[in-house]
Amino acid sequence: MHLKMRNLLYSFRGSLHTLSRAMYGTIEAITKTVETRDPYTAGHQKKVADIAKEIAKDMGLKRDIIESVNLAGQIHDLGKIAIPAEILNKPGRINEIEFALIKTHSQMGYDILKNIDFPWPIADIVLQHHEKFNGTGYPNGIKEDQILIQARIIAVADVLEAMASHRPYRAALGIDAAFKELEQNSGTMFDAEVVYSCVRLFREKGFKINF
Repeated sequence: MHLKMRNLLYSFRGSLHTLSRAMYGTIEAITKTVETRDPYTAGHQKKVADIAKEIAKDMGLKRDIIESVNLAGQIHDLGKIAIPAEILNKPGRINEIEFALIKTHSQMGYDILKNIDFPWPIADIVLQHHEKFNGTGYPNGIKEDQILIQARIIAVADVLEAMASHRPYRAALGIDAAFKELEQNSGTMFDAEVVYSCVRLFREKGFKINF
């Protein structure tokens, strides 16, 4: 009896491991697909995920939050697959119409992911990652605790990585400029606790990433 139960347990664990590998393999494939449309931000989603995961750890959040922020971070820009490549790769500044189209990527990503049975609210995190703490974000203008903590973390990591890296329309602004932007808007556009953890990671704990 004990042997049979042990074999069942091993089989169950093996199945979970296989499912986990399949899920992360699928996420990696999705990430690469998005990056073929937007080569200038190749690696952006992975870097955002890495930063966001470390922020979540520094904040002492539970393991499932850390896992979900890592997974959602890797595909937070999935909806850009529906945006014309000429807009994503435009070397000059985009106009209001183009920006309005780019802003739809959060909803697009949600629509693609909403029917996938993840163990975490991945679709909602993707939907909310451009919401702002003071309610000035998009697509739904929600604020404070209405925004999932994972989305608040990814919002900070996203701004940091984007500002510190090169873009088609500008040179990299650098990590110090990113910190200044985050700290100036801490408690308004961004969750103050998340900003504090992010800055502390780099300035006090020696976390580094290749922008």
